[in-house]
Amino acid sequence: MGRIEKAFAAVRKPVFIGFTVAGDPDKTTCIRIVRALIAGGTDILELGVPFSDPVADGPTIQKADERALAAGTTPDTVFDIVREIRTESDVPIVFLTYYNIVHHRGIEQFYHEAHDAGVDGILIADMPVEESDEVCAVALRYSIDPLFLVTQTTSDDRITKIAAKARGYLYLVAVLGVTGVREQISSGAIDLLHRVRMHTPLPLALGFGISTPAHVQTCTHAGADGVIIGSAIVEIVERNLLYPDKIEQELRDYVTGMKQAAGSSDHTVKK
Repeated sequence: MGRIEKAFAAVRKPVFIGFTVAGDPDKTTCIRIVRALIAGGTDILELGVPFSDPVADGPTIQKADERALAAGTTPDTVFDIVREIRTESDVPIVFLTYYNIVHHRGIEQFYHEAHDAGVDGILIADMPVEESDEVCAVALRYSIDPLFLVTQTTSDDRITKIAAKARGYLYLVAVLGVTGVREQISSGAIDLLHRVRMHTPLPLALGFGISTPAHVQTCTHAGADGVIIGSAIVEIVERNLLYPDKIEQELRDYVTGMKQAAGSSDHTVKK
């Protein structure tokens, strides 16, 4: 049983999946951010590999990508961050990336390095399931879960195809559009959750627009196995760029509060 599967088996639902952009605003501060997320109770850590054209992301995460790239962040930096975290935590780590980054490095090389660093899953946001055979084969060879997005416009036929390829969990997009904080969880997101549930036993995690305890409670009551929080975390980083100590404290408090809203159990960190 891999780390992602263990997380869903061990934690009372929903699992808290916390996202930050790797290397934002720089490598050293990013590692402090990741430690704060884990200390607050993050069950699965999602690292965005910074990219110059992140089409799935809204302004908040786009600016984080720009800060990370301006600081000189490369895939090598991202792998270094994972290796550093692996010296102190067994938290599952997944990447959210884009195909150009993987292709440029070489699919085999990217997944080989990801495995050696300690990555558990990779979601390539702009890779359609119909073109994923090679990537999925390599991912499974390196014991890395291929993760996929499912949106409200995804047909039942495509959901079946995606579920057949995916491992770990499915990332359900709770909104129509890009990432970013929203006021409420749409009925469409809950309908999507129930629709996908009919096609797969895989854990289902809702993301995009989730930012408040009320959102988490809505997802919990609807039966989500996980919630993915990104833009709200990155906003905390953005508004405290000159105060890393404050970033850490606010992130710990934020994650703890969101976990309490869901009634989730504590995480496990190496001592």
